[in-house]
Amino acid sequence: MTGRVAVVGSFNVDHVWVAASLPRPGETLAGDYRSGPGGKGFNQAIAAARAGAPTDFICALGDDAGGALARALAHDDGIALHDMRSDAPTGTAGIFVGEAGGNSIVIGPGANAALTPAFVDAQRAVIARAAVVVVQLESPLDAITQALRIARGAGAVRVLNPAPANVAVPAELLALADVITPNETEFAALLDAHAGERIDATAIAALGDDTLHALCRRLLPHGTVVVTLGAAGCFVSHGARRVSEAEHARVPGERADAIDTTGAGDAFNGALAASIALGPGCSLNEQLRFANRYAALSTERAGAAVAMPTAAQVQARFGD
Repeated sequence: MTGRVAVVGSFNVDHVWVAASLPRPGETLAGDYRSGPGGKGFNQAIAAARAGAPTDFICALGDDAGGALARALAHDDGIALHDMRSDAPTGTAGIFVGEAGGNSIVIGPGANAALTPAFVDAQRAVIARAAVVVVQLESPLDAITQALRIARGAGAVRVLNPAPANVAVPAELLALADVITPNETEFAALLDAHAGERIDATAIAALGDDTLHALCRRLLPHGTVVVTLGAAGCFVSHGARRVSEAEHARVPGERADAIDTTGAGDAFNGALAASIALGPGCSLNEQLRFANRYAALSTERAGAAVAMPTAAQVQARFGD
């Protein structure tokens, strides 16, 4: 394996409206509009590439302007694109951003929903050469499950970003993952579905470390759980197979002058994947520290994929 990252996931054309606040039901607001590239898969691929890892991106695109945009941007960032052509339009997202940087998002899957296990299987050589393989939940579950099966056979580190939270995660998909990276809402949903534990997502960050570690172990006994906690950083819990780290730890967040949090979670995941791929012998806590910094810097820029910084920009902003 060569330190490469392979991302299997979605590409969307983002349509973004920025207003003083997020609209309430029935409310009409005036704001500014912009459009640009996004989708969890593409955001994470861009982040991994700009963080320094050679990156492959496997996806489904329409034969339209959105698909042409994805192909051009992947080329510009040096990403090896492997796209299934679909008769459906390229995926889209409507994003509303408030003055404080928070957002609400509606997704139109389009071509993303057409990605098949057969196409993923045809990319077996691409997946097998990766050190780290990353998937999310904006693509069909059977396709991303096939990607992790191939990655397991090849010995790659398998990262599941279980987002968005409203998608039910099959037990097999959890079992295939070495690392899962839920935010608080996604973590609460996973606990409810797979551990029979109902917990308020807003209370997760305040839980004691031993309690949070025990919940992580119930959810993923064999692997590593990284719960992202927004500005508070993240909590990491290891299974028995990782002996080089403490069983659990909190990695503090970084201060940021956030203007747009769209794609911050994707920034974290892509940067973490790149750091793992490029530094397999390094401490995961240090890799999480870099991912926190990378995500923090991304929030100081508008947009999703276009907001992803380079590793040099992260170092210039935060130092060593």
